[in-house]
Amino acid sequence: MAGGVVGRRGQNEQWVRDNRTTTYATLMREFTKVEIELREAFIEDRPNRLDWAPWNAALVALSLVATREVAAAAWRLTDAVGRFALLVDRSPKTREDLQEIHGALAAAQLAFVNAARRSLDSSQQSLDLQLGGPPPWREVEPYAPAPSAGEPA
Repeated sequence: MAGGVVGRRGQNEQWVRDNRTTTYATLMREFTKVEIELREAFIEDRPNRLDWAPWNAALVALSLVATREVAAAAWRLTDAVGRFALLVDRSPKTREDLQEIHGALAAAQLAFVNAARRSLDSSQQSLDLQLGGPPPWREVEPYAPAPSAGEPA
């Protein structure tokens, strides 16, 4: 009987871990789509063409399996995405705005990834470098709006 209980608990833990992994990966895929479209819309000075349904569905699914730490990190990521969406609709668009939100998105993504890694395996060490997601600023900067008057180029 004890073996059955232990085996069942192990199966449940594996099920939760597998579902978390899939859900976290789905959110990161949707984040990438959203971030790319918002960045391109900002740089091209056009409205975004996002279908928000997949992003929102990924967040709802996440709420079913996320730990508090992961949910908090997802909230910060969502907040950054929302601020970026508002910037896309604002005029004039400034280089400073893009640089600031770009940094916020990259930091929020790394925080989410590290929280997700810890929730899957507490022995996972945090990553110091962002992999995927917003490219390094040096790759975005050439396409950013021109610097404001009085700002160094």
